[in-house]
Amino acid sequence: MARAAALTAAALTAAATAAAAAVDPDLLLADLTALVRVPSVTGDEDAIAASLADRLEALGLEVEVFTPNPADIHADPAWPGEEVPRTSLPVVLGRVGRPGGPRVVLSGHVDVVPAGDLATWTLDPFSGAVIDGELFGRGACDMKGGVASILGAVRALRQTGALGRLRGELVVALVPSEEDGGQGTLAAIRAGATGDAAIITEPTGLEIVIAHAGAITFELTVPGRAAHASRRTEGVSALANLQLLSAALDADEARRNAAEADPLMAALGLPYPSMIGKVSGGEWASTVMDRLVAEGRYGVLLGQTPEEAAGELRACIAAACEADPFLRENPARVEITGARFGSSRVAADHPLPTGLSRAASTVTGSTPPMVGVPYGCDMRLFVGVGETPCVVYGPGDVRLAHGANERVPLAQVEACARVLAAWVVEELGA
Repeated sequence: MARAAALTAAALTAAATAAAAAVDPDLLLADLTALVRVPSVTGDEDAIAASLADRLEALGLEVEVFTPNPADIHADPAWPGEEVPRTSLPVVLGRVGRPGGPRVVLSGHVDVVPAGDLATWTLDPFSGAVIDGELFGRGACDMKGGVASILGAVRALRQTGALGRLRGELVVALVPSEEDGGQGTLAAIRAGATGDAAIITEPTGLEIVIAHAGAITFELTVPGRAAHASRRTEGVSALANLQLLSAALDADEARRNAAEADPLMAALGLPYPSMIGKVSGGEWASTVMDRLVAEGRYGVLLGQTPEEAAGELRACIAAACEADPFLRENPARVEITGARFGSSRVAADHPLPTGLSRAASTVTGSTPPMVGVPYGCDMRLFVGVGETPCVVYGPGDVRLAHGANERVPLAQVEACARVLAAWVVEELGA
């Protein structure tokens, strides 16, 4: 990475410029369309993994598709949780270049969230239709547009002969299970997908993410006391108790966000949102509810582990219960479930973001800002587990992810591919 720092003020090399120019928009579109048409919902990624392995092999990479036993990953001390039980965890690793030299990783996840209510879509969510320069479909933004950019960059490197002149090694890691925690990336890291730098092409609108928050999911079991509706004041409503606990969570959220000192995160306004997203309870319409279960999300602060965040959450709920006569004797129960996204940060002056910024500025004519984001991603696994400096840089607007009519601008997919191609040459070119 020292080479990137030394070249920060210089123009891109001729080889980097040639690689950027060699990206083929038509083949990019063909790749992205094919990827979006595979409904690779989290837990069902085998078909798309096989397709991507074939595509990387055709580009000249040495490819391995491996499926570690999910039970082994679950036993890993760094296990990041899961939302979807699974029997398969297909990870695609492509390698090219000279082992023993510097190594860089380009990574993306291939799983997508379910399409949801089809009535809210104006198009088939797996059509890959193009309208006004944007490709529509579930996963187009999050993050098959970014995966297509990686394929386009590698194709351009092959087209210009740069793949044969690498002084180090390029690793492409295409993983499942990001949407429910990051088990795929953890498996890839354990298989050697680490190095001097990594870029994840999640949707950032071509901004460079150098800091991100995290999140944990939780289940809150709230007690009450049943009574007939005609004598409801003799009962204790679990729903009313949830309102009390929800108010405590709101106050806790305000306190935690107001205390944020990092300017990148403070600029977001609400870098660490917490919320309850699902509530179930009650047995009979005319009975005071005596129990409910609420499921929610709790923010993980920058520099905080998921376990530390869980401790704050438990303390918040315990204090609220202690302040209420009924809940003091019958406290709510907190269980941490599902994904455990930690937070992560790299310095703005690190050679990775500065080198990527220089490549992006030269290729696109615009200097991308370095930003923080309020959501978790696999960056924290590369940094914290793989000891690999990592940033997030990719096409698309994350506000369109997971929603109906998800889409990605093809111009951004192309620009990302060109920047990646130039950056790899700058980092690994002979």
